[in-house]
Amino acid sequence: MEFLVEFKLEVPAGAPDAEVEQRQRAESAAAAELAEGGHLVRLWRLSLGGNGTTAIGLYRARSEAELHDLLGTLPLADWLRVTVIPLSAHPNDPATAPR
Repeated sequence: MEFLVEFKLEVPAGAPDAEVEQRQRAESAAAAELAEGGHLVRLWRLSLGGNGTTAIGLYRARSEAELHDLLGTLPLADWLRVTVIPLSAHPNDPATAPR
């Protein structure tokens, strides 16, 4: 199954800069592992102005429950507001249409 996942980062007020930086480095490594495992397919930063703390990712997992388990292991998980949208094939998808 494929899922569109929106992440909004909300760093708690007063969080030490060193902790934020450490978690962001760990998050980057965790994303690389998810990509290597075939779960994280694409990742974009939304260009909405502001501070760039919203991202959208295309993920693959066997189920929504598995996806939530994977996302729960992210180092920034407790600072993220996550929205998951399950995706299904569309009959007019150009990627699957005969040529």
